[in-house]
Amino acid sequence: MARIAFIGGTGPEGLGLAIRFAKAGEEVFIGSRSEERAAQAVAKVLEKVPEAKVRGGLNAEACQAGDIIFVTVPYEGHRETLQSLAEAIDEKILVDVVVPLQFGGHGVRALSVPEGSAAEQARALVPGAKVVSGFHHLDATLLQNVEKPMQGDVIICSDHRSAKRKVMELAEKIAYLRAVDGGVLANSRYLEEWTAMLLNINRIYKARTGVRIVGI
Repeated sequence: MARIAFIGGTGPEGLGLAIRFAKAGEEVFIGSRSEERAAQAVAKVLEKVPEAKVRGGLNAEACQAGDIIFVTVPYEGHRETLQSLAEAIDEKILVDVVVPLQFGGHGVRALSVPEGSAAEQARALVPGAKVVSGFHHLDATLLQNVEKPMQGDVIICSDHRSAKRKVMELAEKIAYLRAVDGGVLANSRYLEEWTAMLLNINRIYKARTGVRIVGI
């Protein structure tokens, strides 16, 4: 069983994914810049999933503990965080869930990234890692509500076939989700941009939407 670790796992999305993977029986490590916040996140996971195999600590410890490492920090801290942890991540699978967004009075818009996407930025910052992107379109509130099954597809992109396959298999351990191969890592920019559209739709309809690909 691959150990799953989170860089910045105390935020809504990281915590939600940690809860769902723990529910699926996976071993989880929640990393944070603060040991206190990591401990609080562990307590929240255990509250939702009493039988969870979960630990917490600093982000550097998460990198050491995990075989598959998720980065779920705000985009504003993405570059600095990965630069500081690049050596610890080394050649592991790095799953980038970060979406560069700007919130304003007229809605949400996707920010341009010099490298093309947050995932491609991660590849530039941690060149030894097998970078995979995905899970952008899963609502954090729904992820944390373990009494309600998830719905939809998880589109996964990467230039590393074996790493992509492992992450797709991991995604499908969350009940009722289907993993879809989204091709190369450069396609991550479309996943990130589409997240802004989903958030705008959510705002208009007061809903929590997801993505389902039909025809396959």
